Amino acid sequence: MILDITEIELTPGNNGEDCLGNGKNYHKDGSPIECCCDECDYIQCCIFMKGFDNCSTCDDTLCPRKRKKSGTLK
Repeated sequence: MILDITEIELTPGNNGEDCLGNGKNYHKDGSPIECCCDECDYIQCCIFMKGFDNCSTCDDTLCPRKRKKSGTLK
């Protein structure tokens, strides 16, 4: 799991659409979650990946996409 400094789970890839830190989501209390993209180490995965083909060459075992693809994400 990738967490930003506010402990929001980040999910790189898919143009950031699946990421809780994309500025389009809300906390359980209803307050908006600010966009975390500008400080995210994985922003290149969101911008440059058209599909998820590059996931097969990525060696970041902490990435939630990599873990989901390999079957280790529960």
